[in-house]
Amino acid sequence: MKAQPPHSPDRPSASPVARFRRPQDPEWHWLEDRADAEVKAFLEAANGEFAAWFAPLEGLVERLYHGHLARRELAVHGLRSPLDHYTYWSETAAEADYPVWWRHPNGKPDRAVAFLDLEARAEPHDFLELGDMALSPDEHWLAWTEDTRGDEMFDLFVKALPAGEPTRLLEGIGPELTWAEDNATVFFTRYDATQRPDSIWRLPLAEGVAGEPVRVLFEEDPEFWLGLGKTRSRAWLVLESASKDTSECYLIPARAPATPPRCFRPRESGVEIALDHRPGHFYVLHNRQATHFRLDVIEEGRLDQAVDANAWQPLVAHRDHHTLEGVDAFAWGLVVTERDHDEAQVRLRVIEFDDAHAVTRDERLPLPETPCSLALGDAPHFPSRRLRLREESFVLPVSWIEHDLDSGERTLLKQQPIHGDLAPGQLTSERLWAEAHDGERIPVSVVMRADLTGHPLPTLLYGYGAYGEVLDPWFSVARLELLARGVAFAVAHVRGGGDRGEPWYLAGKLEHKANSFRDFLAARDTLVAHGISDGERIAAYGASAGGLLVGASLNLAPEAFCAAVLDVPFVDVLRTMENPDLPLTTAEYTEWGNPDEPDARKRIRAYSPLDNLAAAPYPPMFLQGSWHDTRVPYWEPAKLYARLTELGTARGPVLLRTDLAAGHGGASGRFKAWHDGARQDAFLLWALGLEAHE
Repeated sequence: MKAQPPHSPDRPSASPVARFRRPQDPEWHWLEDRADAEVKAFLEAANGEFAAWFAPLEGLVERLYHGHLARRELAVHGLRSPLDHYTYWSETAAEADYPVWWRHPNGKPDRAVAFLDLEARAEPHDFLELGDMALSPDEHWLAWTEDTRGDEMFDLFVKALPAGEPTRLLEGIGPELTWAEDNATVFFTRYDATQRPDSIWRLPLAEGVAGEPVRVLFEEDPEFWLGLGKTRSRAWLVLESASKDTSECYLIPARAPATPPRCFRPRESGVEIALDHRPGHFYVLHNRQATHFRLDVIEEGRLDQAVDANAWQPLVAHRDHHTLEGVDAFAWGLVVTERDHDEAQVRLRVIEFDDAHAVTRDERLPLPETPCSLALGDAPHFPSRRLRLREESFVLPVSWIEHDLDSGERTLLKQQPIHGDLAPGQLTSERLWAEAHDGERIPVSVVMRADLTGHPLPTLLYGYGAYGEVLDPWFSVARLELLARGVAFAVAHVRGGGDRGEPWYLAGKLEHKANSFRDFLAARDTLVAHGISDGERIAAYGASAGGLLVGASLNLAPEAFCAAVLDVPFVDVLRTMENPDLPLTTAEYTEWGNPDEPDARKRIRAYSPLDNLAAAPYPPMFLQGSWHDTRVPYWEPAKLYARLTELGTARGPVLLRTDLAAGHGGASGRFKAWHDGARQDAFLLWALGLEAHE
């Protein structure tokens, strides 16, 4: 059946767009002035219109929400991780939004003590996000950062463990924290006026009392962001300055944090490097003369020669069909994360060395199935020969596995429990390959109820396609509510993401960005051609840069989808990239282009969703924004709503909902986030013609 708008008798006679329209500003740029009282009044009016339209679906929202809750284990106990002196874990009570962190002395579980209660800390606030949590090496002190607005401005707290009173030491800093190995120094980042982390600071702490912060590193180039970490060997602090395509690392001895940072090798345009360390050697993951990355090594005693890349010795060579994504060092060797381009599949590779640094083992760990997600979990102990792995797929709930390197034995430590009438074993997933406009093969991953195969199904097509981000298949409890009702869920692994390695990313950015949108439409057509999807009932979903993907695809083919959800969508690309005072803009020049360059401006103008709207038959849309979002400002979805409403050519409602208490990631409490998700799912079920089955 075709979706029909629910009847709502309370709809206002004049829409917010008609009431707040300013004829002198047809592009609605006035919405960018947060200080204008009419901006929030407009958003509140749009929220009211949204609520009125949605009223007939509220019963469905509640059924989806409570159905979701019934399928998951609400009381969550995290895996226990032993450190040097104590074992740590989190627990989230069944009725709680946030976890409580606990610890006990190693080997003495009867002496457990709670040391950080995030549920209690969230109680006075509408929003709470934990930025980072860092234990001092002696485990006597805890430092953490938290954001209580959603604008990604964090405050730094410290407390003596286990029961000291929290003390706020700093306000308005970045989220990252790292302790030096002296137990008396914490490193953190500060922002510039555009919320770019442009400086790294060290904060002396004497028994929890802060001294004066000292700036350690400053990055002047507006395209570069600073970050910090520590090698698993605990010997070195690593400070990184990186743009989207170039990076540079600095080293500080972790036991001598006042030492000036030492540049490993001066930056070279287009070259990205990452470092890890084992006593005696540094490992250099880089793409210098190696598009898909290679792994080199240099002896620690030759650090002075590291500036010359010719002094690095090859360890894992560049290969045409694999991209190296990461390296993790242990006392015995390395775990290398790599991606097979042909299969669009991540693998973990174990490399062991003898005392002379000769390779004694080089093998890939087994996969639970393909395609799947696979990642190295927490492994704080440098000598450990038992790896914790995190595995999941569309049909495999999140599982934590302990892999014994000596015996090869795999032990299931924990698997996400699933309740209700649809078990993972009743699902089936497959990988299709769409043919793009230029003949490229585009991976498309699909999951559905196994008993519905062979029948074209209403389908939700999801995409992102930017920054080289990977969408390896993941399990979702909330998704079961859609699958149970006969919806297929598919992911288009378009170019611009990293699903088929570094070349895949490069083929969907800058002058190649249009490939992403055409890939998304090719994925949609392939689902229909394979008989998986009903061509009249395919909805699109994209968030953030995925909103750009969906928005641009709708401009190219407005009738290809029966509905679309755009969550905090990046749709005003040209105007945003023209404003270097906005957060992210300058750092994104190497992703989208700098519109000060005529060719780049022309390219961006050709696909920016707001710059290419037309009097076309757009599908019904659910647009979501957040008032405190610093990544994609609230005004981008608001402008899209206003201008589509003025065009008046959509095939159904164009709805805007703005969360006035959240940031880019939406609600911070899990129950509110789940309820927000149920609302989007209700809209999708209505648009897919399944609302009548409720």
